Amino acid sequence: MRLVILGAPGSGKGTQGELLGKRYGIPQIATGDILRAGMAAGTPLGTGARDLVNEGSLVQDDVMLELIDRRLGRADAAKGFVLDGFPRSIPQAEGLERILKKLGAKLDAVIKLDVPKRVLIERLTERTSCPGCGSVYNLSSNPPVAAGRCDRCGGGLVSRVDDTEETVRKRLNVYQASTTPLIDFYDSRGLLLIVHGLGTIPEVTAEIEKGIRGLVR
Repeated sequence: MRLVILGAPGSGKGTQGELLGKRYGIPQIATGDILRAGMAAGTPLGTGARDLVNEGSLVQDDVMLELIDRRLGRADAAKGFVLDGFPRSIPQAEGLERILKKLGAKLDAVIKLDVPKRVLIERLTERTSCPGCGSVYNLSSNPPVAAGRCDRCGGGLVSRVDDTEETVRKRLNVYQASTTPLIDFYDSRGLLLIVHGLGTIPEVTAEIEKGIRGLVR
């Protein structure tokens, strides 16, 4: 199963991408996590991307395509993957098609999580996460059991630098401007599945899996 999951920051695509990866036994490939790991390690790619990410801007297409090309060529992605946060533009989508053609593969479905902007702003400005294990919490809708501590590993929780309201609004505007054309791009290929993302996590997951079964026969 080869899937792309699209959605604005805060739409829940990371959570759903992780669940889909476990459901189908395939890796969840989150480009944001790859970039942040590079930033923390001080790699040349991470150093170059740091300012753009912190400003809420998108990293250049050629850099992202290089990341994806390398990652999809690894053995664990041979039988499928869930791409989380990529592509974010038509040039990236076209580049992904070239990469998959080289690998002799094609996408099975593209899932778009649809969430109102006001809800996205609320989710992102109240988001906190664990640097140790990557668990994500929301102080209103999904708070940790112990304030400031991760339920999974007990690590200290932090807020991302790019989760201030000003930066969140910019990120959402950048996302909408660059990714809206992807809807028509994938719809024209018969791959698009739009799912409303306001239900509970299990409800959204069930809708995604129902839609995938309708697309993949």
